[in-house]
Amino acid sequence: RNLWRYRELLPILEESFIVDIGTGFSTLHKSGNLADSLGLKNLYVKDDTVNPTNSFKDRPSSVAISKAREFGAEAVGCPSTGNLAAAVAAHAAKAGLPCYVFVPANTESNKVLQASTYGANIVAVDGTYDEANRLAAQVAEDNGWAFANINLRPYYVEGSKTLAFEVCEQLGWKAPDSIIVPLGSGALMLAIKRGFEQFMSLGLIEEKRVRLIGAQGEGCAPIVDAFKAGDEDITPIEHPDTVAKSLAIGDPGDGYYVLRAIRESGGFAESASDKEILDAIDLLASSEGVFSEPAGGVTIAVLRKLVASGVISEDETVVCCVTGNGFKAADTLQSRLASPSVIPPSLAAFQEAHGRDDQ
Repeated sequence: RNLWRYRELLPILEESFIVDIGTGFSTLHKSGNLADSLGLKNLYVKDDTVNPTNSFKDRPSSVAISKAREFGAEAVGCPSTGNLAAAVAAHAAKAGLPCYVFVPANTESNKVLQASTYGANIVAVDGTYDEANRLAAQVAEDNGWAFANINLRPYYVEGSKTLAFEVCEQLGWKAPDSIIVPLGSGALMLAIKRGFEQFMSLGLIEEKRVRLIGAQGEGCAPIVDAFKAGDEDITPIEHPDTVAKSLAIGDPGDGYYVLRAIRESGGFAESASDKEILDAIDLLASSEGVFSEPAGGVTIAVLRKLVASGVISEDETVVCCVTGNGFKAADTLQSRLASPSVIPPSLAAFQEAHGRDDQ
């Protein structure tokens, strides 16, 4: 029960090259408590926080590193805002390959810790993700290394479509009416779209149009801005500033195609402020017991806004993609927590602190 249950639809020719650490078939929560609070009837959360390195990036990494082995690569790597770094590093460790990850210097420390613990060589770049990405591309070309989201990208992106496969299978071989996807480069949304289309073409689910809804943080929302302006092209954000650091990609590589996919699906794109994102993290955790990093909080925040504005109706079957675990962004989230009160170890002290008495 992992993503390799769909191996006939993944681009690995020889099964012996597969690098599998148990990625995929993550939980699809029927989120009744959250749905009730928002006035919805059929709301689901696709919880990719439970993947081996705690994010959806294990999906493309499993396929990319498997393909690197099939190609006989001497080393692997990636540029990353954090989650991909850990995922590529873990799969490289399993494959026994040297790994180099390029991250912006302000990447959350837990994500860097995770990748370095798997044995990756961490290259912290004094600049944005886009600058780290350019340097990584030069290094990959100069050394002939296989970088997951650069020269392995056509194979890498195929791993993410398994999220759509799983959603359909978990819904009883049906596609949802709408799916809300966090947008960084935009590759995840396009892969999900391709997954639904492949299952339809194979006759595994009925033909239908699934509305694609993109979600970004206000401080880095180039795709949302273009969608709302009716533009065909993306205007890059030079200095991203959002609490959703894993989505802080100012020049999204797949932005043009994402815009087209959203419009063709009858979908929508919306952004959320830092406060809305952080409040949504609390709401999801307190209502459904799912602890998300800010990227997942973006999808819940956007869900709330679109329900309130009537873009999403109460009868729709809606899936929200929660793509990474909150512990990965502990640096960011810690500041919101109040220190717990300390009491003596007695029942009377507890009752006094919590306003209870013998009655």
